[in-house]
Order: sequence, then structure tokens, then C-alpha cells
Amino acid sequence: MDFELSDEIKQIREEVRRFGENEIAPVAAEYDRKEEFPHEIVQKGAEMGLTGAGLPVEYGGAGYSTLETVVIAEELYSIDPGIAGAVLGTSFGSGAIEAFGTEEQKEEYLTPVAHGDAIMGAAISEPDSGSDVASVSTRAELDGDEWVINGNKMWITNGSVGDFFVVLCDTNPEAEGRYEGFSQIIVESDRDGFSSDKITGKLGIRASDTAELIFDDVRVPEENLVGDRGAGFLQQMKFFDAARTGVAAQGVGIAKGAAERALEYAKEREQFGQPIGEFQAIQHKLAEMFTNTEAARTLVYKSAWSVDHKEEQLTTLASMAKEYASRVAVDVANEAVQIHGGAGYVDGWDVSRFYRDAKITQIYEGTTEIQKNIIARELLKG
Repeated sequence: MDFELSDEIKQIREEVRRFGENEIAPVAAEYDRKEEFPHEIVQKGAEMGLTGAGLPVEYGGAGYSTLETVVIAEELYSIDPGIAGAVLGTSFGSGAIEAFGTEEQKEEYLTPVAHGDAIMGAAISEPDSGSDVASVSTRAELDGDEWVINGNKMWITNGSVGDFFVVLCDTNPEAEGRYEGFSQIIVESDRDGFSSDKITGKLGIRASDTAELIFDDVRVPEENLVGDRGAGFLQQMKFFDAARTGVAAQGVGIAKGAAERALEYAKEREQFGQPIGEFQAIQHKLAEMFTNTEAARTLVYKSAWSVDHKEEQLTTLASMAKEYASRVAVDVANEAVQIHGGAGYVDGWDVSRFYRDAKITQIYEGTTEIQKNIIARELLKG
């Protein structure tokens, strides 16, 4: 075993760190306060290849491995989770097109995303369907050579800023198997009958756009179908391991950012005539914060390596990484606020934002409870 990152990955990490410190850190609080999508920063990220970090080189992407992309995510999320999500999330849902789309679809949709000329999203969850993906009710009926789509999608990343979405639809309600009636269809946001309603007042990641999507007799060409009709559910399942590893990396980044800020504050803040870092109670908090962050990082890197190498334990590792790293993110952010005391409870300090941002990692891409179910299922089936 070799735990050392390659020189190339170290260089990528350093460049991403500089980008975050120079472009994101000075404006992070402002974008969070305004709940505004950072278009200008996304464009600067595109110039660095961040919007197409994991996309294939032949479609304009950087072609980074999963391990490289989680290192990038860790660094950006340690600066600001909301803006990091906006920059790295512009290609959210691209895996379906990359794996199952036609060559024409890849050229048409992946290339502009990689270059920063378009933003996409994946529309899965609905007002009455979250963890139970097989219960989606958005319908797509074939009328001649067009799909006619009706329904609602909820909590959709990039929902009000996206140019197109990969939408999970019920295309065969009469299918015998519970999972055999779903398909994924690409829907452009400028289609008649499509509308979005931005969701505001989120607890955290406010610079990342989230919206409800409404489909009212939206018509798209038949060739917008991704892969085979009826294969949509299984297509989705293939990407959860990579997606959950990505969220786990977000958790590590949040924990890292919160822990680093707590350490600096502990060195500077004085009480009873000495820095608070001299008190054993604070030292123990810092020791646990950094230890748990390092443990989460190791688990996430192993999961990322497993995605790239298709290891048999991948599903178990991905859910373990997601469950543990998200828990560490919440716990470390909580302790960072505690170390800051009253200062950590107001907007003027980054740790209050990290505290709010951390919680989402335990919810999206499968809740903590779902991850535990998956881990137990994989263990019990041997």
C-alpha cells in the first residue's frame, strides 16, 4: 500500500486551493447572504477546467480520475461549501449521458458543460418521492416522435439556472417489475411548458441553486431518451457509488475547513491571560476534530480508488464513506462553533456558515439512514 498522493495530484490540490483562497474566500459570505448563484466564479472555474473536471477529454473535460476529483472537492469545500457546490455541480447528472448516451448526445450536451458554456442537472426527487426513487410519478408518454412530459421535481440542484436536465420519468406505468418502467430523458429548460421555482431560505449551501421543476405537457424529441427505454432506474443505481463518494469528499472538506479555522482561533483568542488553545479542554476538541477528519479522508480516498478500480466492496465503501464523512462534518463544524463561543454564533465568522452547510451532506444522495441500510444489506449478503 502507498498512501502518498502523486506529485500531479498534489499540484492539482495546490492550484485548486489558491483558486479557492483568491476567488471564493473573499466573497463567500456575500453570496451566502444573498442566496445568489456565483456565475462569475463558475466561469473562472471553467477556465481552470473545474466545471469539466471529471468529464472525458474528448468532450472538453479534464478527464480526472475519481480520486483526483475528490481531492478537488475537498479543497474547494474547505473554502466554502456553497460556492464549491455551484462550481463543481455544473455537470451534475452528466454520468448518465457519458455512460448511456449516444455519441450525438455526448457532443451536444457534455462539451458545453465542460467548457463552462452550459449548466446541467439531474431531476430525480419529487415532492412525494425522495429516498424511494422507484416511486417517482413524473410521466413521459410517447406521442409520435416526441415525449410529452408532465409532473414535478423537487430539490433539484441548478434547477433555476440549468440549461438542461436528465429527468427520471415513468415511461411505462404498466411494467410488471417495480423498477422496469422508468427512463431518463434530457429536457432543455427553454422548452414550452417547462418552468422552475427557486427554493430560498435553505439552512445552508445557499450559493448553490436549488429549485422545484414543473413539467406541463413539455415536448422533447424521441431521441432525447438516454439509453434504453425502461432502463432508467438501473442507470441511476450505477452512479450512486460515485456520487456518494463525492458527497463524502464534501464532508471531509467541510470538516477540514471548520477544523482549520477552529485551530487558528484557538491560537489567537485569549482568556484568563492565555490563548484558549492552552486549555486542555480545547486541546482535546482539536485532537478529536483533526483525528476524525483524517480518518474520514482515508475512507473517502479508499472509496474513490475503488470507484476507479471497480472493487467488489465499492458499494459498501461508498456508503460507509458517505455516512461517516458526513457525520464527521457535522460534528467537527459543531465543535468549531463551540470553540469560537459567541463569535461562532454570528455571520461574521466562517464557522457559523460551515455549521449550517454541513447538515446537507447527511441528507442528499441518500440519507444517513439509507446508507446504514445499504451497509447492513451488503454485509448480510456476504
